[in-house]
Amino acid sequence: MHERTEEDLKVKVSKYMSYLLRHDPENLKMDDHGFVFLNELLEKLDERFQVDKEFIFEMVERGQRMRFEIAEDKIRALYGHTIPVELELEEDKISKVFYHGTTPSAASRILKAGLRSMKRRWVHLSPTVEIATEVALRRTMKPVILEINAETARKEGLRFYKATEKVYLCRAIPSEYLKIARG
Repeated sequence: MHERTEEDLKVKVSKYMSYLLRHDPENLKMDDHGFVFLNELLEKLDERFQVDKEFIFEMVERGQRMRFEIAEDKIRALYGHTIPVELELEEDKISKVFYHGTTPSAASRILKAGLRSMKRRWVHLSPTVEIATEVALRRTMKPVILEINAETARKEGLRFYKATEKVYLCRAIPSEYLKIARG
């Protein structure tokens, strides 16, 4: 398979897997922690794509965004859910700041009302300005990077969780813990 074609296929499969595992399992038997049997997911994927278990393993293990987790014979999305799942993530108790990349118009609303999960179950945060910028560039050519004072927020009861090395989660962040870092 041509390298570009294989990369395009990985993107398409990843997007469809994200949809199924984050938003609509479409008759897949999902447990309370968001896991489905890998063989069931492969059957669902087979309706659209010709991929095998090795393709999925490589995509999950080599993916830059670390969207999925495979445990034994099951797979799940690690973040981005709109459906209720119990992720049991590790709480981050040491990071002093996090970042959130957004559009200029959304930034002005967020600075007034705070950062909310909107349609998702969690607010997504980044550990660096660079990662937050990369995330924001998917939606705007002029990203605004917000800085979250996690150290103070944590002292006042907020909890932050590590989904991956690049994605941290929080339920909601009031505006008093936010400021513009860049933009």
